[in-house]
Amino acid sequence: MDVRPQLLDALSAVRDRVASVRLPLPLPGAPRARQTRSELLAQLDDYLVPRLKAPEAPMLAVVGGSTGAGKSTLVNSLVGRQVSEAGVLRPTTRTPVLVCHPDDHHWFAGMRVLPDLMRVWLPPGEEEAVPVARKRLGRRPAASGGGQPRELRIETVSTLPRGLAVLDAPDIDSLVVDNRTLAAQLICAADVWVMVTTASRYADAVPWHLLRTAKEYKATLVTVLDRVPHQVLGEVSRQYAALLTRAGLGDVPRFTVPELPESAGDGGLLPASAVAPLFAWLSHHAQDPAARQQAVGRTALGVLDSLSRRMPELASAVAAQHAAAVRLTFAVEDAYKREGKRVRTRLDNGAVLAGDALTRWRGYPLDTTPDELLDSLAESLAALLQCAVAAADERIAQAWRREPAAAAVPLPAPDREAGERIGMAVRRWRRVLEELAEEEVAQLDKQPGPDPDGVAALLVAVLLGGKRARVAGEKLAERVGVQVALRLRDRGGELVAAHLDQVLRAERDRRLAPLEALEVTPEPQAELIAALSLLQKER
Repeated sequence: MDVRPQLLDALSAVRDRVASVRLPLPLPGAPRARQTRSELLAQLDDYLVPRLKAPEAPMLAVVGGSTGAGKSTLVNSLVGRQVSEAGVLRPTTRTPVLVCHPDDHHWFAGMRVLPDLMRVWLPPGEEEAVPVARKRLGRRPAASGGGQPRELRIETVSTLPRGLAVLDAPDIDSLVVDNRTLAAQLICAADVWVMVTTASRYADAVPWHLLRTAKEYKATLVTVLDRVPHQVLGEVSRQYAALLTRAGLGDVPRFTVPELPESAGDGGLLPASAVAPLFAWLSHHAQDPAARQQAVGRTALGVLDSLSRRMPELASAVAAQHAAAVRLTFAVEDAYKREGKRVRTRLDNGAVLAGDALTRWRGYPLDTTPDELLDSLAESLAALLQCAVAAADERIAQAWRREPAAAAVPLPAPDREAGERIGMAVRRWRRVLEELAEEEVAQLDKQPGPDPDGVAALLVAVLLGGKRARVAGEKLAERVGVQVALRLRDRGGELVAAHLDQVLRAERDRRLAPLEALEVTPEPQAELIAALSLLQKER
């Protein structure tokens, strides 16, 4: 347990890299990866780093199990008085209780372990009737589902040996999600996992999940088979032992507590003889240096070893998130790229000079004014762009429906404001072309010069009419000359291309904004692997 500062620095880097991971996309395997991230942070913050920084701190045994397993009664009996509320009917919220020797109080009053829980304890020498003194410590106050800070109540009893602390955790199968989450966090902070089950529930899935997790992490594990009727004590113990052996946990210390009147959960204490073997085991491993080193070191090294497997798994989940984000992004970019090409092809074919715009053009200049022609051309262009945006959005929606990750991002829906945005952009572009026409006309030597509005109308007809606008080009050359007409067409063509790209790019970016807001990037994957490599080097 003698750790060099470089190893602690490497662990801190690992912790920061894990904390920076974001897994917002609902991919297969993402829930498991999020749980891995939470467990890693809990074990690094609440157990591994504090333990390596202070190897002499008391050994913490966390008592966990399912509802009604008798955890609180067991803890009360181990310490010799009622420190944790017992009972089959649990309140909707429950404060975990940590019990230690008075001389060890300082180890848990600060933020060494479980830094996000507010400490609550009775001042030394005060009675239960005295209002509880509260101490708020921690770098990131955690809140329950109701918004209240989560608490850890600390009790001190002289009956516990120095160097041993026992923590009664909430039920791991509590109906309250926040309680289950807190129970898992507390168990991850343990030097010794004390898993409690009953004669009637020892084969249930929930306790076995914890047992397999402890084996996976190579944590120091103790099992307690509680509330076993005397008449079946031997048979149930043999069956439980057989199950543990088949699961590869045959060497795990097992303790059996018979069913007694005090087991009913009304706050009574079990006879000292019923918990004496467990108490002796915990005391021995807390006080004997070799046994303590074996128990604490096994759990710490098990967590360290597990990083070599869990960190790459988390990195793979990050890579999957980024790959999915790239696919979603590509669907958007490809849809708008395709529609951009389609718009330019339709412009070349004279699609804008159709319908009302074509009628206005045929009536120009006898029955149609320049302003009316410009209005109709602008409306036709806006309609073309709106259709392109709608088609791109439909293409995106079809592609995203095939992607599970798209559930985290709203599908493109009919945008009532898109027409207004596009119409405003087209009007701005029209004004730029009108100013361009005014500048060129002002530089002509002709007196009187041609009407700038008429020149602008012909220029827009040339730019948007495609093959249908050959006559418009001839009329423009007649009014301003061939050289000026060519210059107007070149500069106007650049403006048209830039305007189309700008409008479609703006709409594309609006579709990408919710995805980009999730900040799914590839960097965390490389950072996780780099931090793990540094940690392995320092080990």
